[in-house]
Amino acid sequence: MRVAIVHEWLTNYAGSERVLEQMIKCFPQADLFSLVDHIEVGNRQFLGGKESQSTFIQHLPFSKKHFRNYLSLFPLAVQQLDLTGYDLVLSSSHCVAKGVVTNPDQMHICMCYSPVRYAWDLQHEYLNERGIRRGIRSAIARMILYRLRLWDTSSSNGVDEFIAISNFVSRRIKKAYRRTSTIIYPPVAVDDFPFNVDKEDFYLAASRQVPYKRIPLIVEAFRNMPNRKLVVIGDGPDSAAVTKAAAGVENVKIMGYQEFDVLRDYMSRAKGFVFAALEDFGIIPLEAQACGTPVIAYGKGGAFETISGLEAENPTGVLFNEQSVESIVAAIELFESNRDLISPDACRENAQKYAPERFRTEFTDLVKRILK
Repeated sequence: MRVAIVHEWLTNYAGSERVLEQMIKCFPQADLFSLVDHIEVGNRQFLGGKESQSTFIQHLPFSKKHFRNYLSLFPLAVQQLDLTGYDLVLSSSHCVAKGVVTNPDQMHICMCYSPVRYAWDLQHEYLNERGIRRGIRSAIARMILYRLRLWDTSSSNGVDEFIAISNFVSRRIKKAYRRTSTIIYPPVAVDDFPFNVDKEDFYLAASRQVPYKRIPLIVEAFRNMPNRKLVVIGDGPDSAAVTKAAAGVENVKIMGYQEFDVLRDYMSRAKGFVFAALEDFGIIPLEAQACGTPVIAYGKGGAFETISGLEAENPTGVLFNEQSVESIVAAIELFESNRDLISPDACRENAQKYAPERFRTEFTDLVKRILK
């Protein structure tokens, strides 16, 4: 059986690439395709020695750093990939990968991280973050997103089976495409994170600093709790806002980008991991739990499914209901008064449910059932 795996773009090793890594392990004979491939030679271990076949986007000016500027060309580009002769097509998609053209004799299974978020329910947030709510640039962006929605819906008809990474995403797929999906949670490299029961007196917030992660909001909350210490790790477009929010705040330590070993060390020693984003799944809160570290998180999206609140038999954290300073402060204080109810062992045990071996078993079993 000839297998093709189509991944959106290869530019770094993040959440969807960790899923791709396990998909390749399930089907090591597969050929790999992507819109662009800019992974450096020394960082390609997760691809299992594979070279990907890319599209014309790869060769356009400035595509290495600014390939997203060619968003309007993505549907055209992905449909130019020649998958003739493959029996099974596996798309790894949060934008356009699922839009590859297949024939009636080919089985197309889509690992869907989400319908295109910035074209659907997060369109207005996307435009606001980029400062293009009004004017000619806004009109052009809205037209592009409108056309992308139409294409996204029509291209979903070419998928034989959808896999969603969470119940939250499954509901999105149903809303956007009117399709049902099977839920398989992404893999978490639990064994890469040291289990530690000895916690120190600080909280940790760590992620790529983009607006929807709400890191400045977390910093503002700790500004209102001068007796609580916060360490912030990460960088990104929102770094200036994070630094501004922490100005003059002695109990907040901004560390910027750190190597994985440093992040892992702080994560294992923190008494709590603070997470305020609305994520489709969210791997990093589970990585914190793998260290035995409880999570204080916004209780919607993937976090609602992967963190057991105080009402659970074996709680692993505290969930708050609003992305606001007041809600974060209240959640931290609630956690402080109930810390004894949350054990590091429960956190680790919860994270173990999402180990890579579980993903590979569920994924291959599903593919086998579909191909029967």
